[in-house]
Amino acid sequence: MTDCSSDRPAQGRGLALWAAGVLVLLTCTVVVLLGLLGVSIMERRWEAQRPALVLQPIADWEPNNEVWGRNYPREYETHLQTRIDDTRTRYGGAFPRDYLDEDPMQVILFAGYGFSKGYRQARGHTYALADVLATPRLKTPYNPGTCMTCKSTDVPRLMHRMGVEGFYATNFHDLKNEVSNAIGCQDCHDPKTLRLRITRPALIEGLSAMGKDVSQATQQEMRSLVCAQCHVEYYFKAEPRDYLTFPWAKGTSVEDMIAYYDQIAFSDWVHPLSKTPMVKVQHPDYELFLTGIHAYVGLSCADCHMPYKNEGGVKFTDHHVQSPLLNIANSCAVCHRWSEDQIRQRVEAIQDKVKAAKVQTEEALVKAHFDIAAAMQAGVSDQDLGQARTQVRHAQFYWDFVSASNGMGFHSPQEAMRVLGKAAVLAEEARISVARLLGAKGLAQGPDYPDYGTRQKALEVMAGLTHPGAGQRPAPQ
Repeated sequence: MTDCSSDRPAQGRGLALWAAGVLVLLTCTVVVLLGLLGVSIMERRWEAQRPALVLQPIADWEPNNEVWGRNYPREYETHLQTRIDDTRTRYGGAFPRDYLDEDPMQVILFAGYGFSKGYRQARGHTYALADVLATPRLKTPYNPGTCMTCKSTDVPRLMHRMGVEGFYATNFHDLKNEVSNAIGCQDCHDPKTLRLRITRPALIEGLSAMGKDVSQATQQEMRSLVCAQCHVEYYFKAEPRDYLTFPWAKGTSVEDMIAYYDQIAFSDWVHPLSKTPMVKVQHPDYELFLTGIHAYVGLSCADCHMPYKNEGGVKFTDHHVQSPLLNIANSCAVCHRWSEDQIRQRVEAIQDKVKAAKVQTEEALVKAHFDIAAAMQAGVSDQDLGQARTQVRHAQFYWDFVSASNGMGFHSPQEAMRVLGKAAVLAEEARISVARLLGAKGLAQGPDYPDYGTRQKALEVMAGLTHPGAGQRPAPQ
């Protein structure tokens, strides 16, 4: 017993020495790890700051993206990825396709206007210039220089040299020798500070018409406004000649814009079937986006289409502008904590519903044009057809507001469905108006609608090559 009790203090001292050794070792390990972490942080900070130390001056109107890329290689390298033109989503992507092949009813809806000849999907910023030079919608010998406004980084330089009005009034075909660079850095950035800036005066003027000063915009607002320089509805004012104008004086809603066009009696063309003065909507992505939940919570266009990216400890904006569905992890999944498949399925389910509503509205619109043509053939006066033509004009504008927007309505699904619903109602009301007028003429039978189920058939119908009596009701007996 005595021997055993005498061993306990020695054992306790050994245990204490062992624990102390372990503690010292752990402390050293933590110190080393913290030191390595500190070195890594400092290296990353240095790496992030290093580009600012070697920046080369960029000229005020430098259009060449490669020159900018020497200072900002990460942004430039991702911008070069907009050369990829084979990406696909269900309703978008960058691959070449013509909407008229997939939706021949648009041949009828845009009959008499350039969009019935060719309506190609945009392939991406890299191809903006090449695609506009190749479009069949160009007219010869004169086409407005205004059509070049959003296609090249050479435009700000030319506007500075020629004056804004002079640029717009120049023949597009003469400008072709002045431009060689597609969309890029100069369009959105100040070369000295790299801050976002507006280089297209139409946006500044459009906001000013609503009482808004773009110089007061926040950085987050600018991340959408630089896109709104081009991704909007616009028209060419006659005076000054072909002056690019946004129809925002009354507001940016679809109702505000058609009210503006009605007030100034503007039309892009007169439809050859119904003789209705029509307005072709361009691509009002910004206006539709403003009505959606993403704009409501403060997101910008860039948050989804140009999300942030981390590389080598540096956070920068990915300049591969593309559909968020092609980069779900960095765009949608930042906020929506679902799997990529779940997110894609949710988006496509919404788009499918918008597409179905869009097609139903088109069918009513096409028949409304043929109905009015039949009424004219039956001798109904232009005065009596005035209401139906106004209804068709408005209905097609509402439909096109959604159809011409990118994303198949996803920028604001509820607004897209509301607008398409209003378009469908107006189109059917126009048909009812015409039916009553024809009834007064003793005609109760509907028109013999032609077959426009393919692009070729639709073109033949409008060219009068087949179904010469299409859209005509039988003469009164």
